[in-house]
Amino acid sequence: MSWLTDTDDEDEDKYADYEARNRPNPKGNRARTKIRPDHSDAVTGRVFTVDRGRYSVLVAEGTAEEHEAIASRASELRKQAIVTGDYVDLVGDTSGEEGSLSRIVRIQPRSTILRRSADDSDEVERIIVANADQMLIVVAAANPEPRPRLVDRYLVAAFDAGLKPILCITKTDLADPTDFLANFAALDVTIVTSGEDAMPTEEIRELLQGHTTVAVGHSGVGKSTLVNALVPDANRAIGRVNTVTGRGRHTSSSTISYRVGNGWIIDTPGVRSFGLGHINTDNILKAFTDLAEIAEDCPRGCTHLPDAPDCAMNERVGAGELGEAGKLRLDSFQRLLASLT
Repeated sequence: MSWLTDTDDEDEDKYADYEARNRPNPKGNRARTKIRPDHSDAVTGRVFTVDRGRYSVLVAEGTAEEHEAIASRASELRKQAIVTGDYVDLVGDTSGEEGSLSRIVRIQPRSTILRRSADDSDEVERIIVANADQMLIVVAAANPEPRPRLVDRYLVAAFDAGLKPILCITKTDLADPTDFLANFAALDVTIVTSGEDAMPTEEIRELLQGHTTVAVGHSGVGKSTLVNALVPDANRAIGRVNTVTGRGRHTSSSTISYRVGNGWIIDTPGVRSFGLGHINTDNILKAFTDLAEIAEDCPRGCTHLPDAPDCAMNERVGAGELGEAGKLRLDSFQRLLASLT
């Protein structure tokens, strides 16, 4: 037997309907929607430094209204990396006045991405810089001793990202870099060396014009000294080399852009390793156009290493068809490949 009458049923349905329509939303009373604003009023800026969740952005670059603004990241971008060099769309207070804060709502498509991983077995990449077109590799002739394999890794990362590499040798008053530079003689790399008592500031300045250049280098090689010479008000901290270990001390802890004439230089923290677990080896071959043409005759799956069977490059260079220059270029290419393993 049911203890509910018809009247009770009606009352229960009435209250159930009331609760369904009036139960408060635990996350707020406003109904959720998948529709997002198109931010058609957003303004574009260039990120020139990142510091603890705040982004310094140059707005209206190259105009009379050019100014700096501070921005935070919109919640919908929380899983996307925003890095120095990114062009982004801003909403909110973009005036740049003291206390103002805008919001980054979009990252514009990137022309290039410079990446590295923690080590060669780690395929998780870390984006260092976006939209650069040159890489300035700073190496000391001594103190600390130059490391050809680390330079190889920088070159691999540059070729993979589509950046033009420039090699800058500092501290040539301490040692002759000739033997070290022989490692790269067969590569199409611009090389600049310092004088006995001065940085090659003017030569580097000329190479930077019209380009966005990311500066990389081992700790203690003089990279921040070079940046300070190019941009006197940069005030980048300068490190010293440990006389016991021969290693440089990390001084620059952030990645930051500086304008040099009509170009940009992006200074990065010094590193002692550069993981390449994310690299596509096909991109390295693209940097050796003469060898890439020969590689079309290689068997499928050819590693192009010295022990690769039936490798067309090894056979033609071994037969002397490409001369001494071709031999050196193949050696450089295979050394870059080997640096990935």
